[in-house]
Amino acid sequence: MQANPHYVVRDDWLAKAREEIIAPEQPILDAHHHLWVRPQGRYAAAELQKDVSCGHDVRASIYVQCRTGYKTDVEPALQPVGEVETILAWCRNQPNYPAAIIAFADLQLGSGVRRVLDPLIQTGDGKVRGIRNTTAYHAHPAVRSNPNPPPDGLLRSETFLAGAKALAAYGLNLDVWAYHTQLGEVLALAAAVPDLTVVIDHCGGPLGVGPYRPADPEVFGEWCKSIVQLAELSNTRIKIGGFGLTVLGYRYADAPIPPQSEQLAFDWSPYFAHCLESFGPQRTMFESNFPVDKGQFSYGTLWNAFKRLASDLSPEERDDLFWRTAARSYGLDERIFTNDRGRTMS
Repeated sequence: MQANPHYVVRDDWLAKAREEIIAPEQPILDAHHHLWVRPQGRYAAAELQKDVSCGHDVRASIYVQCRTGYKTDVEPALQPVGEVETILAWCRNQPNYPAAIIAFADLQLGSGVRRVLDPLIQTGDGKVRGIRNTTAYHAHPAVRSNPNPPPDGLLRSETFLAGAKALAAYGLNLDVWAYHTQLGEVLALAAAVPDLTVVIDHCGGPLGVGPYRPADPEVFGEWCKSIVQLAELSNTRIKIGGFGLTVLGYRYADAPIPPQSEQLAFDWSPYFAHCLESFGPQRTMFESNFPVDKGQFSYGTLWNAFKRLASDLSPEERDDLFWRTAARSYGLDERIFTNDRGRTMS
């Protein structure tokens, strides 16, 4: 196992910057977060609840696997069932946080992954809506976003493809975290399984470390081309977020005070604009990626930045980005988000 690749969360540092909540009436579905108790910090049900209660109208969330609470008394293939058990136990008093779970099942099992999907679904009490594997790979040692990086080639393997086809048969989504250098592999996979919904995490990972510079025009151009190609497939979706990941190259954590939402919106605007233009609001969703991104900015500031980015859109388009796309992609009850409607963003 390698060292933790994420910025450490410093609550005292985050407290140095405060700003008013923008458009507190906008319903939000946080489409991507994690929960864990690790040596580098705790982010479990209480910590999540504190963040979603910061003033934004966050009505539900989606948990994404991160190796929390694995079983230790069963064979390795079935150990991830413990993650679903753990998250449900932690969050039993706050049923919409999370309202859905993206679990782990090793797609390298091929069609044999079905024997893992069945207990995951049974344990999940209706909340398991998708699967994610560890697939973000780059040969350069500086490009690491996981303490246990995967081997090269998972997204290209025939067994992974067979596992993806099994997901489609079960009506489950596939979340994919891949760097921009791997988006061609994601494209081939999504094209090969057209009845599988493929959700691309963290804007498709435009790299800014190692051999890549943050916001490098060449990287941006390569990323833009790949995003357009992926968006041409009707079974793809994209999550906007993950800008606090070390591999994207932003270093807000190095500053004496945290960034304000104006700065974040300015920095992220080119990526937001291209994702929105390529996928459209009905296939694009916002994510927090907390607590990974919490080392670089607060929850309140993050959603203020997203609201600034979306401020010129229509109310319907904003609802798509803030909740409707994610709710429909993961099969959540839209009534969670449509109560007390009729108000607009200020």
